[in-house]
Amino acid sequence: MVDRNLQHNDVTRTDPQTLVRWIIDQQRKSSPDAKGNLSVLLGSISVACKFVSSAVRKAGLAGLLGMAGSENVQGEDQKKLDILANEVFINMLAKSGQCAVIVSEENDDPIIIEEAYRGEYCIVMDPLDGSSNIDCGVSIGTIFGIYRVQPGSSGTAEDVLRPGKEMVAAGYCMYGSNCCMVMSVGSGSSVFTLDPSIGEFVLTASDIQIPPKGKIFSINEGNECFWMPEVAKYVHECKYPADQKPKSLRYVGSMVADVHRTLLYGGIFLYPADKKTKSGKLRLLYEVCDTREP
Repeated sequence: MVDRNLQHNDVTRTDPQTLVRWIIDQQRKSSPDAKGNLSVLLGSISVACKFVSSAVRKAGLAGLLGMAGSENVQGEDQKKLDILANEVFINMLAKSGQCAVIVSEENDDPIIIEEAYRGEYCIVMDPLDGSSNIDCGVSIGTIFGIYRVQPGSSGTAEDVLRPGKEMVAAGYCMYGSNCCMVMSVGSGSSVFTLDPSIGEFVLTASDIQIPPKGKIFSINEGNECFWMPEVAKYVHECKYPADQKPKSLRYVGSMVADVHRTLLYGGIFLYPADKKTKSGKLRLLYEVCDTREP
């Protein structure tokens, strides 16, 4: 029962729609007979995100800035926070009892969970996207996607080599001026913001969609000399349109930040294949499938 004298923001504080509560509600609506295993897994992801958010905020004080002196499977230099985030997520997910396979951008091979802790889900992730921006304080984030193990499988790499539309849940968590998680379980995307006063992710927007029209395009113009003619023509039309109303260029260099802005404000984010990187640089498994709009 809510006191009618309370303002709306007061009610929000006394009856917050937390991520855990939202997950339970989604399970009740879509799969009332479910055992709650996916809910447990999503809860473990949220705890790992809180840990990483805390580490990012105090990175300078805790000596977590700078290079780790190693490379990941993509041949990229690893930062100290890359390694910490990867270890946190692997430990949280492996011991959740819900994962069969964990595939991380930071690891050479898939992690097959030991039988005692093995569950029915496979998770693919980039534990810390945009790590080249860590030292200068630009927004970075975690990207994740979840598949259910295929019938008859006990959990192998083949279980994640599937179309993104077969994911049962996906999302990202951005660490910036605030910590927010965007998640979908197949019925629209919802935004949760970490409230530091209670230590919980709280629902701040639901069923969000990219606006049908936007005024922003996002691309690394430093690669212009390598672009294919079609890309160069498109960008030129964004900058010099016939109606004399050019689009605005915004490029962070951290995919989570660029995608989040595009989701909220509209427009387009591009990282196309070019003469230097002929297959493109975005990873289908860790980044593209996980951030697509359902």
